[in-house]
Amino acid sequence: MSNLEIGLASFPALLILIFIRVPIGLAMFLVGLVGLYFTTGSFNLPLARLKSETFSTFSSYSLSIVPMFLLMGHFATLGGMSSALFKAAESFLGHRKGGIAMAAIGACAGFGSICGSSLATAATMGRVALPELRKYGYSGGFSTATLAAGGTLGILIPPSIVLVIYAILTEQNIAKLFLAAFIPGILAALGYVIAISIYIRLHPEAAGVKAAVPYAERFAALVKVWPVLLVFALVVGGIYQGWFTPTEGAAVGAAGTGFIAWMNKGLTRSTLVESFLVTAKSSAMIFFIILGAGFYNGFLALTQVPQEISSFVVSQGFSPWVVLTIILLFYLVFGCLMDSLSMILLTIPIFFPVIVELDFGMSQEQIAIWFGILVLIVVEVGLITPPVGMNLFVINAMDRRTPLVQTYKVVMYFVASDIARVILLVAFPAITLFWLRV
Repeated sequence: MSNLEIGLASFPALLILIFIRVPIGLAMFLVGLVGLYFTTGSFNLPLARLKSETFSTFSSYSLSIVPMFLLMGHFATLGGMSSALFKAAESFLGHRKGGIAMAAIGACAGFGSICGSSLATAATMGRVALPELRKYGYSGGFSTATLAAGGTLGILIPPSIVLVIYAILTEQNIAKLFLAAFIPGILAALGYVIAISIYIRLHPEAAGVKAAVPYAERFAALVKVWPVLLVFALVVGGIYQGWFTPTEGAAVGAAGTGFIAWMNKGLTRSTLVESFLVTAKSSAMIFFIILGAGFYNGFLALTQVPQEISSFVVSQGFSPWVVLTIILLFYLVFGCLMDSLSMILLTIPIFFPVIVELDFGMSQEQIAIWFGILVLIVVEVGLITPPVGMNLFVINAMDRRTPLVQTYKVVMYFVASDIARVILLVAFPAITLFWLRV
């Protein structure tokens, strides 16, 4: 077999390992290791690469942003920021039909601005909002679907861990990607609110009504969210203004949320140790997936698979929009079967060279940023799409009384909102690139 044939054969081998439930980081690592052996004819290169790849991966300065953002999310939860966000949004929207669900979306968007993880956002806001939704008669499927969808805002509204990984893989500017994600993130939250409104009109029995809160209480609740605004302005604003790098911004954000949690008496010696342990475990999992992907993608590069695919697609004369549509549909389908980070790490080294070689009437940097936001959104859809929507399982694990099939039925309204948003951003790239042109 030629090197190209070995590279192509690695795809079904990798999928088989994933489907038999081998952890995806380990699956990519094993396929890359064995593939390098068959490509070179010995284990000398694979073992040498094991040493160099491990060091280069875990000594990367850019990757230190990941544990910092994870730690910032944990500290924000300990500081009561998630509860403050939900109560503030609920005080303004709770009296409307479906208002508590809309408040949960707003709170998820706010929490996503200080937490770069979708699963963490879903789990945190689920603990805060689910009892309130139940209290006012919201149906189980409607409640869980809303919180699962809201959780996806954690990776879209900056800062985002997945965007950081994309930036590292494609050598793009993290701050510019964060800036480009801002308007699509706002559109996502608005789209989910519209989806809730449509669902409530069709199923009015799915939600109860809460009494209106006096304006004095509303503004009192609004005042309590100032720590979130402060941290977001300090971290994201500081990065855009050039006061510090994204990694330094993440460290500043972690320190700031830690101080606020300590002031609110949520950060003690025991909770501090627990936060460090949870952050370490989550970071180790992410880093091992990155290591496996690095090993596998190095093997693919040696076999020339990405380059050959790129050359083949360009030589066929396909319309750039057709190629982009096919790639996004691929993400939509496989997003139902794989987690977002794994998909990004596995596919970007293959698809990115293809996309940047196509003529969309933009510079390569603009194409790279626009494509990154589109991929992020489509991957986000996979988090709430049956049968393996990770957010759906996280939320349903918190509400065992609600059958998963009920959540599946309602969440399709939010999936439809996501698909409409993808079509809008594909048709009008200027929406994503608007702030970058100022």
